[in-house]
Parts: sequence; C-alpha cells; structure tokens
Amino acid sequence: MAIEEHAAQQGPTAGEYIGHHLTHLQSSKQTGVIDMSVFNLDSIFWAVLLGCLGLFVMWRVAKSVTSGVPGRMQAAVEILLEMVDTQAKGIIHNAESRKFVGPLALTVFVWVFLMNSMDFLPVDLIPLAWEMIYGAAGGDPHHAYMRVVPTADLSTTLAMSTSVLLVCLYYNIKIKGAGGWVHELVTAPFGTSKNPLFAIPLGVLNVAMQLIEFTAKTVSHGMRLFGNMYAGELVFMLIALMGAVGFGSATGIALWFGHVLAGTGWAIFHILIVALQAFIFMMLTLVYVGQAHDHH
Repeated sequence: MAIEEHAAQQGPTAGEYIGHHLTHLQSSKQTGVIDMSVFNLDSIFWAVLLGCLGLFVMWRVAKSVTSGVPGRMQAAVEILLEMVDTQAKGIIHNAESRKFVGPLALTVFVWVFLMNSMDFLPVDLIPLAWEMIYGAAGGDPHHAYMRVVPTADLSTTLAMSTSVLLVCLYYNIKIKGAGGWVHELVTAPFGTSKNPLFAIPLGVLNVAMQLIEFTAKTVSHGMRLFGNMYAGELVFMLIALMGAVGFGSATGIALWFGHVLAGTGWAIFHILIVALQAFIFMMLTLVYVGQAHDHH
C-alpha cells in the first residue's frame, strides 16, 4: 500500500505518460487491433471542427474580397489558390474535371494543414484541460484521454485516402465509361491475347495487378501522412519529458533548458513538415485523380 501511494505521489513514468497521450477517446472499448464498431471520438471532433474552421475562414475571405489592394489574408489566399490551380492544370488537362478537382485539392490542402498544425499546441494543454473537465463531471481523470492531432490517427488518414480512391473510381468510370474501364482492368498492364488459353490467365493477372495498385496507392497515401505526424507527435512528447525531468531535480535544470531549446527548434522545423505533408497529400490526390483520366 505504501509503495502504491509513493508511486502515485511520484506521478506517471515516462512510458505511462506517453501511453496516456497516445490513447484515444473512444466510443466504446476496443476489442482487437481492428474493431470497426469503435470510433475515435477525439479525432472525429477535431477533424470536423478544423474542417468547419477552414470553410469559415475561406468563406469570410471570399465574402470580403476586393479588386483593389488586397489585405494580407486575401493575398495569402490568392497565392494559395494560384498554386493549387497551377498544379491542377499541370496534372489534370480536362477543364471540366478541374471544376471539381481543383476545389477538392484546395480543400484537402487547407484541411490537412490545419489538422497537422494542432501539433504546435503544447502537448499537455488540451489533455490537461480535458482531464479537469472530465474530473469535474465525476469521471476518473486518469481515464480522460484526448488526442488533438487527427492526422496522427491512422483511421483518419486512411479514411481520407479511401475517399480519394472513391473519387478516382468515379472518374475512371466517368471518363472511360463502365465498359472502357472494365476493359482496361482486364487488359492493363500486361495486355491480352487472341488465344483464349492465354487471354483468361492474362485477364485474371491484370485484374489482380490493378487491385494491388489501387490498394497500394490508397494505403501508402494514408500511411505517409500518418507516419510523419505520428513521429512528430512522439518527438514533442519526448521533449516535454525532458522539461519534466528538469523540474523534478536540481541537477536536471540543464535538461529543462535543453527542453526549451529542443522544443523551439523542433517546432520551427515542424512548420516545414506540417506544410510539406499537406502539400504532398494534395499533390498525390491530384496525381491519382489525373491517372484516372489516362487511357492505357
């Protein structure tokens, strides 16, 4: 009993601290590695909130746009629009498709950028506030879980990449027709043969390769964003632990100063990661949709 009380007074270990911060607020208890009946409520909440925030900001800028000298916000949005439009024109040559794909790419960039940017908040700021709210409501603060970076959740990034896959399938059918797309599935990439003995095996192999390609593109699209943001989140947690050790001992004050320097340096470097990962996710969206317009 005395040992347990002493451990409680000492606070969580480094492993417990990181484990707590990596646990999601879920709709129910997860029973396995993959449980489709469980939802990560924190990821859904922050993703929807940031999506609405992005829409509101863009709407406000569009409403207040002027033909005269633009303000800083309007100038920034105009630069962003021009960048996305240039990339869309270079990849998707169908002007009719760009009417939808261009705004889609812009939405993807802004949304992913905002979700990634949640990593700049102090690691313990929102989780501690949530623990206080949860405790005040009668819950156990030790079980008050809250993760605030939706893109550090694999379910979020895979859901987004799956949505891109659905858009690609739509344009495959729209541009090539249902018959044309089915013909492409059974004839590309290895072609076909007039001899039925070879045509059927080649068709099966082609379909298998196409399915593998669609699956690989979707999984890698989501995993790339998740991996980078998850790793960045872990680094911020490790830096926060350096500060905790510094506060805990007189000889560890150097670690606290190291935590400040490391946190500042990593945050500055992370600005590049946040913007770059949003740009890459947007570009891959354009590339995959552009591939759906190509005939093999």
